[in-house]
Amino acid sequence: MHNTPLRTLLSVLLLLTAPLSSAGPLREKLQEWRAERQAPHAQIQRDLAYSSDKQQRLDLYLPTNAQQAPVLLMVHGGAWRIGDKGAAAVVDNKVKRWLPKGFIFVSINYRLLPAAAPLEQADDVARALAFVQQQASGWGGDPRKIILIGHSAGAHLVSLLAARPQRAYDLGAKAWLGSVALDSAAMDVEQIMQGAHARFYDQAFGASPAYWAATSPLRQLDKTATPLLAVCSSQRSDSCPAARKFVAAASRLGVNAQLLSQDRSHKAINQDLGADNAYTREVEDFMATLDSEVARRLGVTP
Repeated sequence: MHNTPLRTLLSVLLLLTAPLSSAGPLREKLQEWRAERQAPHAQIQRDLAYSSDKQQRLDLYLPTNAQQAPVLLMVHGGAWRIGDKGAAAVVDNKVKRWLPKGFIFVSINYRLLPAAAPLEQADDVARALAFVQQQASGWGGDPRKIILIGHSAGAHLVSLLAARPQRAYDLGAKAWLGSVALDSAAMDVEQIMQGAHARFYDQAFGASPAYWAATSPLRQLDKTATPLLAVCSSQRSDSCPAARKFVAAASRLGVNAQLLSQDRSHKAINQDLGADNAYTREVEDFMATLDSEVARRLGVTP
């Protein structure tokens, strides 16, 4: 069936009138329809297993006739406790923007609190990265050209791996091009936990100073760190200072780290990325510095 207003209306009416027992499958159908509308010529594969837990799944969005395609691997946020790989703010604008440019887009789920704490979640991201690198050639992708993107808690996890990539290498991942961290205030976990902070930080990081250090991108940062763009919301009091502190420390080590401040809400930092705006183009400018083929597909001169 072609994408039509009638199909939209029927899908919405079906969801609204369905019994609760069928809400899950219907929600999945609406997600599929939305993705097809955003990328009508894409091949979409859902819930590919990158490890054994039911949460360790990813969705794959393939452009038409992918050949040596760079890969964008997206990690959702949600205070380390909630969130989903198929959420509109996580997927829609990014798929619409970058699949037509010849990028593969991957969105992952990972184990959440209380079943898994942040270090275990970072390991899940590393496992997903290793899986994508192993499978990329079969998808028409280039396993050497992967960029991690994370929002909120996902940005913390991405930043933690970027700061000390050996953790990802130990789980089978290989080097990736770089990372984009979308509005994480948790760059210095030790500082957060030693001061006044929101309760959800206690739920994530507990009471152990040793664990705070182990989960702090700033503390884990060393000269092996991979390139990172820290995007922060100037509408928040904690995000940009944390990002600025991390970028300054990375730069002192000779690491390619950049700061991008945006006058956007925490939600908009994620949702607006991929829309046709100056913000998206600034993120693409950073991505273009990571690899000449990425730059060519983005139409950017590094």
